[in-house]
Amino acid sequence: MAPRPVCSLEVTHKGLHKHREIRGYDRYVVEQKAQAQLAAWEEAWQNKVNIRSKQRERERVAGERQQKKELAAELTKEAEQAIEDIENVLRAGIKKNAAVDWEALKERSAFRTPPPKKPAPPAPSVHADIPNEPKQSDDAYQPKFGLLDQIFRSRMQRRIDEAEEQFQEDHLAWKRRRNQLIKQNQERERQHAEEVKRWQAESLRRWQQQMAKWQQENQEFLQKQRAQHGSVEARKKQYVTGSLEGVLDYYEMILSHSEYPDTFPQEFDIEYHPDTKVLILDYSLPPIEVLPKVKQVKYVQSTEEFKETLLPDSALSKLFDDLLYQIGLRTIHEIYRADRFSAVAAVVFNGWVKSVDRATGKEQNACILSVQANHDEFLAINLEHVDPKACFKQLKGVGSAKLSGLAAIAPIISINREDKRFIPSYEVANGLDESCNLAAMDWQDFEHLIREVFEKEFAQGGGEVKVTRASRDGGVDAVAFDPDPIRGGKIVIQAKRYTNTVNVSAVRDLYGTVVNEGAIKGILITTADYGPDSYEFARGKPLALLSGSNLLHLLEKHGRKARIDLKEAKKLLTDGDKAKTGRRNRAW
Repeated sequence: MAPRPVCSLEVTHKGLHKHREIRGYDRYVVEQKAQAQLAAWEEAWQNKVNIRSKQRERERVAGERQQKKELAAELTKEAEQAIEDIENVLRAGIKKNAAVDWEALKERSAFRTPPPKKPAPPAPSVHADIPNEPKQSDDAYQPKFGLLDQIFRSRMQRRIDEAEEQFQEDHLAWKRRRNQLIKQNQERERQHAEEVKRWQAESLRRWQQQMAKWQQENQEFLQKQRAQHGSVEARKKQYVTGSLEGVLDYYEMILSHSEYPDTFPQEFDIEYHPDTKVLILDYSLPPIEVLPKVKQVKYVQSTEEFKETLLPDSALSKLFDDLLYQIGLRTIHEIYRADRFSAVAAVVFNGWVKSVDRATGKEQNACILSVQANHDEFLAINLEHVDPKACFKQLKGVGSAKLSGLAAIAPIISINREDKRFIPSYEVANGLDESCNLAAMDWQDFEHLIREVFEKEFAQGGGEVKVTRASRDGGVDAVAFDPDPIRGGKIVIQAKRYTNTVNVSAVRDLYGTVVNEGAIKGILITTADYGPDSYEFARGKPLALLSGSNLLHLLEKHGRKARIDLKEAKKLLTDGDKAKTGRRNRAW
């Protein structure tokens, strides 16, 4: 069965001069790995910037000689520590748990956007209090009689009349005030009712809309989180069951999280053979130029300068050789230490170093050491007390006497970089003439004809076209490789020997294949034609839809003639179906 298409994503960090191509079988997983890699690089870059900033700050404040001496001692201590870290790469690695914590991979953060605050309703209207109704029995309206009032009856009556008159006057004023206050309270209630209506129509409605949007975003966040958890569980299951994709994904995570200085490449290619449980690793090793070279820093009072003492070339070469052996052993250890389900029975580690050939001035990438370590044999070694080079030789590792010489060796087992989907091709175009109806051609002959046509199209630029094995998922029928450094790249081609209009679903499938294959373009070519929805979907995408007339034009361009008669082809194919009872005619 053909392997699933690999999707890839390139990530770069200018500050660290880092570049890496991340590959996988799930685009969502690849994007996650890319984000994690960029975050790790950015953290390393910030640490580097902080270190430089601290050193400049030290030099600025070190005005006095004593301070400069202390600074020189501190720089010496840092230089010694840098060398010691290189010498202990293996010991540092074997103390850490290399296994993947699947639960830690699950995104568990809460939805950060707070819910919108519900607007407060208008404050209730404040009613003015209506004063109490004056009563004739109140003390204020009881006549007060003096001595003369009691003697003269007319004076008493006048006092009684005055009290009655005052009561009537106050009661009438109370009525007017009561009516005025009742109207004011009614007006306030009316205004409050209008404010409540406006609040319900504007503020409350706007809040309800905002709340609905927030709830939708929260659900989408939770749904995405659940999908991410599902993806982690699916990746775990793939590894546990020992599938090809699962094992490759698992060990790419293990090696990507292995901590080394930020100047180390940490680039690798992995190949896994499920039948033999052999894992082959092509690992990019650091060049000698990135190793720490300063051994000591002294402050020279006479010149008021800092003088660095560098490691001798022999010591630097020894440090480099020892480091590469350590990285090889540590990497194998991390693979076996992380293996929880006995997925790997043997590891082949091929160490590669990029350098500049001094004879030609050109960049070269050479494999300079290679070792195969079987599971039981390697786990029997106590790595805390070994000499890295001696251990490497004990494992029958291959490498030159001095790795610093960068002498290339043949890997014990190489990664097979050929796409196993490709099949041998054969010539079809030479047998064409004007009597040949392409729409009725054998589907395999049609695919190879398409390969020939595009091979001629790409021939002038040195391009190559290969036909792939038939697959159930309707994947790639042919792959073109355009070597042009500017516009070139991988192009996927699908051939549809159809007698009816090509459905838009075929165009969508082609676009998905372009994305999964990491191709720059997709070409769909048919003996029929496409509907408006197909052309609409392809608009603005790296897709080319070639109809039957386009195909005939391409053939004529390269000196071949044929014809397309869809009606005749339908009849021939139908008759062929009847003649071949029990067999399905595969239409392309």
